[in-house]
Order: sequence, then structure tokens, then C-alpha cells
Amino acid sequence: MATEAARLRPRAMLAAAAAAGLMLTACGGVQTSTGSGSGDGWPSGTVEMYVGASAGGSSDLISRAVSKGLSDDLGASFPVINREGANGALAAAEVANAPADGSKIAIQNASLYTITPLAVSPDEVTNIDDFDVVYGISRDDYVLVTSPASGFKTIQDMQNANRTVRYGTTGVGTGAQLSAALLFKSSNVPSAAVPFDGGAPALAAVLGNQVEVASIQVGEAIENIQSGKLVPLAVFGPDRISYLPDVPTAKEQGLDVEVTQYRFMTVPKGTPQEAKDKLVEGLKATFATEDYKKFNEQNSLTPMELPGEDVVTQLNEDKQRYAELVQQYDINLRDAG
Repeated sequence: MATEAARLRPRAMLAAAAAAGLMLTACGGVQTSTGSGSGDGWPSGTVEMYVGASAGGSSDLISRAVSKGLSDDLGASFPVINREGANGALAAAEVANAPADGSKIAIQNASLYTITPLAVSPDEVTNIDDFDVVYGISRDDYVLVTSPASGFKTIQDMQNANRTVRYGTTGVGTGAQLSAALLFKSSNVPSAAVPFDGGAPALAAVLGNQVEVASIQVGEAIENIQSGKLVPLAVFGPDRISYLPDVPTAKEQGLDVEVTQYRFMTVPKGTPQEAKDKLVEGLKATFATEDYKKFNEQNSLTPMELPGEDVVTQLNEDKQRYAELVQQYDINLRDAG
């Protein structure tokens, strides 16, 4: 097992990268994009990469890692622009309404299209048909964690506890909210949701025994799992993940709960094929570098490097499956719980 110093080193490196990226963002605000309407010679100027989250989070760090790879391979500037809010909807709107010339792109979250529509009014739904999905990036799994003080070591321990279990949520319309709600509904464990504004405060609440469990992204929880400060009860992906090979899936424990977060590159609808092809070339070159592979490992990300049409198929399948499960278990995602 890695030492504490070794575990903290990647975080420090990523923090430095984020700070450098913010400087790029500031510079990018005064540069003029000169994207070609035909896609010939793309990229011919600055390409703004929007991210629907604040600096330092998973979406931001992934965007910055990809931005560096694209800059190195394509020889252009790809400053990351943070437009946090509404689970990524604000950044999505910036790109959807941008000229279709390759001057604005975005790595987006699947939950905005598969889960958020179940938690907002119809006029607030963001439509994937407003974009061209270029290529898949990576998958970010969720893990249900508890502190050793809870006494839980398995989901069955929760089922046998005969008490209401308090769990933390990390925002309305998120994969963390849906996975936890499905878990408690399908396992018939009495529960009470305690809302938090993001994964970090929910994680702190579990560590401080303010709540008994929470569904957290693996990258946010893994250091505390490895140090023994958290006990992992289940992962919510389709299979066990390499970063936590001894932790069973919820399905292995008899519960029909499969919820993942994944990300993919998008451009405005109608962007020239030549620009999209060049972007795919840059992404593939980035994925092949040792630096990017190490980045995925350091952040517990599973590659999901698929053609855009395959990503869209997955989005539509997940959206339908989640909608059916929410109806089956009478779950109200508009509530923080």
C-alpha cells in the first residue's frame, strides 16, 4: 500500500495543474477565437473548453488533463472556462448556443442527460440532441461508504440494523442521489436523507459520524478507504472496479442498483466533420500518453473511450432505465433526499 505522502502527492500535483489552468482561463477571456466555419485547418485559434463545475472537482480536473493533451498534440490553446451551476446545464447552454465552428467545446456529464431530467421541470431539461457527441472520455464510479463507528461492513448489516439509517446526498439530480435512493428503496432499509452541497461535505459528514453512510465518487473517497477511515459497502457500477477489487457491487449483493457517472466530449450541433475528426485524433493521442494514463489512475477513473454514437446509445439506455426504476420505486428526485 502506498504511503500517506505518496497518496497526497498526486493531489498536490493536480491542485497545481488546476491553478495553472485558471491562469489559462483568465488569459482565454481576452483572446479571439478564429475557428474556421468549414473546419479546414482546425484549430486555427483559441478553442474554449467549458466545464460545468468549479475548479478542483472531478469534471474540472478531467477537462484540464484533456486540455493539456489537446494543446500538446494539436498545437493550439484550449483554455478551460468554468461555468458551474445546475449540474452542468449552464456550461451546456454556452456550448449549445455557440457558433458551430469548433471554437467552443465541452466535456459533459452523463447525469445531466440521464438523471437530472427526472429531477427538474420539462422546461429545464437539457437535450443531448442540441450537441454533436464526439467521443467518450471516462467513467467515474460511486461507492457507498460508512465510518467504522457505524458497525456496518455489508449492506446486509444495514438491513439487519432495524433502525433508520441517515445518509448524505450530494445534490439534486445527481448519480449519488439516485444510487443512494435506489439502494434504500430496493433494500427496504428505513432511511432519512441529509442534503449536502457536493461530495466533499458529504464525505466529511460520514467521517464525522453526522450521517452513517453516503454515496461518494470513488476518487473522492479512496484515500480514506485505503487508510481505514471509511468502510466501503458497495460500488454501483456494472462490475467491480480495479481500484477497489474487493468491494462487491450492489448487484452482487442482490440489489438492482447500477448507477454510474461518465463524461464525453461535445461540440455545438452542426460543427464541421473535419473539426470533429481532428478533435478525435487529438483525444486519442491524449489517451495514449503515459501522463494521461497516470492521471486516470490517480483519480480512480475508468477509461470510457468510445465513439460518439456509442455514447449516445448508452445515454438513451440509461435515461430510460433510470426513469423506469424511479417510477417502480416511487422515488422523488426533486427532493434533496
